[in-house]
Amino acid sequence: MTGLEKIVEQILEDANAEAENILNAAKQEADSIIKKAENDAAKLKAQSDEKIAIEQTGGEAKAKSSSDLKKRQAILLAKQEMINEVLDRSYDEILHMDDRQYFDMIEKMIEKFALAKEGEICFSQKDMDRLPAGFDKKADAIAKAKGGALQVSEVPVPIEGGFILTYGGIEENCSFKALFNAEREKLADKVHAFLFA
Repeated sequence: MTGLEKIVEQILEDANAEAENILNAAKQEADSIIKKAENDAAKLKAQSDEKIAIEQTGGEAKAKSSSDLKKRQAILLAKQEMINEVLDRSYDEILHMDDRQYFDMIEKMIEKFALAKEGEICFSQKDMDRLPAGFDKKADAIAKAKGGALQVSEVPVPIEGGFILTYGGIEENCSFKALFNAEREKLADKVHAFLFA
């Protein structure tokens, strides 16, 4: 299990109660969408069955195959929409954690991503406005434990949450959006397994 997966797992544990509600609602919505897709597919199949009855040539298999394909495509599209909605809601939940949980998670992320170099940690204006007292010292202590040093930048960066580490002009994007995008496929697989297993 990678460090990022551990962070995501911790995030999901921290927001477990809300995530459970979101996932249950998403599952109900997925069932509803799938049922609608199946009904639509049944209508398409009925139309195809009419064509099959009229056609007396090899077009019968083609019409049935087309109907089955449309049904599978409708169900797949519904599932993809639900997975994206769950991931988007989970991302939103992270951004709206209470300050204590949020910055506890940020500290764990610093432990994972800080390098044994002198650098700067940059936050969004929203996060800069709510930095806990003494957070700059905590971030630096975490970096020092890894052989480096971190100073909190006074210049905000245009991200929604998370942070950006800068070492000698080289940036390491540790924003939640970048981390979610990097792991979206794995997260989507986990959500798919939960919703549709």
